[in-house]
Amino acid sequence: MVIPRNTTVPVKRAQGICTTIDNQSLAGIQVYEGERARATDNNLLGFFYLPCVPGAPRGHPLEVCFTIDENGILTVSAKEISSANANEIMITNDKERLSADEIKKLIQEAEEYRVEDEKFLRKAKVMNSLEDCVYKLRNALKNKDIKLKCSSQKVKKIKRAITLAANLLEKNN
Repeated sequence: MVIPRNTTVPVKRAQGICTTIDNQSLAGIQVYEGERARATDNNLLGFFYLPCVPGAPRGHPLEVCFTIDENGILTVSAKEISSANANEIMITNDKERLSADEIKKLIQEAEEYRVEDEKFLRKAKVMNSLEDCVYKLRNALKNKDIKLKCSSQKVKKIKRAITLAANLLEKNN
């Protein structure tokens, strides 16, 4: 959650994010309103793309800034830290926004599903950590110095563990 409900406006909050794959040419920035843990359980307000530096490895830093002015207009901007690449979207109260009743319903649903959402977040955090570990181990095995320090049996054992973890991740996605 970037800007919590009932925050005094005007307000500006920034959040660092990273690319999720190697050589990512575009980062999709989706803007939601709602209280739930899963994006799909919230209201999509809009989206835009941010061009990324070609050939950059996974984990390349980006910054997303959320600004709500005194008129309730939300501006979401994103920039790539290492270049001048930037893009933004402006969302007004009359476009794609929920009514007061719809917001009330979302808040009630969020309370109702709070325990389920907490469980989902814990699982997502573990799966993301496992995926990151698999990524780092695969890249480490490409390093010749590491291969020289490990026996071929140890390398095979690590590769089997990577395959098992990757299969688990694929099965759970």
